[in-house]
Amino acid sequence: MYIPKNMALHDKQAIADLINHFGFGLLISPTLEATHLPLLYEAAEDGQEYLYGHMAKANGHWQQLDGQQVLVVFSGPHSYISPTWYANGPAVPTWNYAAVHCTGRVELLDASATAKAIDKLIEKYEPSLSGNAAIMPAEYVDKLSQAIVGFRVIVDSIQAKEKLGQHRKREDQMGVYHALANSASAESRALAEYMLNRNLGTGQNKEA
Repeated sequence: MYIPKNMALHDKQAIADLINHFGFGLLISPTLEATHLPLLYEAAEDGQEYLYGHMAKANGHWQQLDGQQVLVVFSGPHSYISPTWYANGPAVPTWNYAAVHCTGRVELLDASATAKAIDKLIEKYEPSLSGNAAIMPAEYVDKLSQAIVGFRVIVDSIQAKEKLGQHRKREDQMGVYHALANSASAESRALAEYMLNRNLGTGQNKEA
């Protein structure tokens, strides 16, 4: 991924937060086959990072993954940026966004490890479902478990980028942030919220 120095994200916690908040990733294998799926990020005590997920056995992609090096892309908030939002010109339209690329080796999981990974995924997105036999009876869950393949990606490299207009003049940043925060687009407002939380591109973090 092309990352100018002033747009590189190195903070490990910020990267983990971005992945965890925007956890629907795109896994791409060496054959360029790709699968979209939710993934769970974990960092071990020794610092090793992992991505856990599963896919349907009917999806033949899993058959080529074991031991392979893959790329996983997480797309964070993003939005169109109009040149009319800047206080200074000349300017052109652009697109601002945050994204993370992870590379690593895939390891298929056994049934027990797969079940644990799924439990953690449920706990993350809807913890009230855990142990809810009325909605997910044990026999039904067991049956569906036979139709999936669990895996983890042993991460060896992470690249993260925040293109949030932080290189623009303060008044330009303020104009963009105001337009995004007051947009009718949910995606634009989500980007504004991310910028505010990260204190980047809002006009409050850069000397004039």
